[in-house]
Amino acid sequence: MTAKNRRLLLPYSIGLLVILLDQYTKHLVRQSIPLGVSWNPIAWLEPIMTFTHVRNSGAAFGLFPELSVIFILVALAVIVGIVIYYRQLTQASLLLRVAFGLQLGGATGNLIDRLAFGYVTDFVDFRVWPVFNVADSAVVVGTALLAYYALFAGEPALDDASETVVDDVEPYDIPERPDGADCVNPR
Repeated sequence: MTAKNRRLLLPYSIGLLVILLDQYTKHLVRQSIPLGVSWNPIAWLEPIMTFTHVRNSGAAFGLFPELSVIFILVALAVIVGIVIYYRQLTQASLLLRVAFGLQLGGATGNLIDRLAFGYVTDFVDFRVWPVFNVADSAVVVGTALLAYYALFAGEPALDDASETVVDDVEPYDIPERPDGADCVNPR
């Protein structure tokens, strides 16, 4: 396999891993925790975090539950957009490839839920934050990486001074010394 093919496969591999982990954890929650019930396998973590089975038919944090069809269309557009845009990049950085893979997997994981059930299964409950899932986490981390790339890690733009050609500078003569030593003297 060529280096280019490995670069192209990385986001899809990360996306597939996110989808598998997301769907597996949601399956476990749907099978093991009744809807609306919290479960805490580690007692000392209960004040901080627990697993709570909830259904989310809306956007992030349960907003706009009546727009489920719109969210399906948006997810499809995001997935197609990532695939098309990524294929246009010939030399994407590792950071960008990971960001796209996380976003692709997260969007696809929640899309699978919406198409299969009409809602997204959420279960990670930090009590001070809306309940979320693995796909949500992947989208958020992928978006944060993309923002970091756009703000700090992208290719630096050339400033005007770097392209300035100076024509009026005289070159230096390097005369030969009789004793053979190196010498640089400006004219």
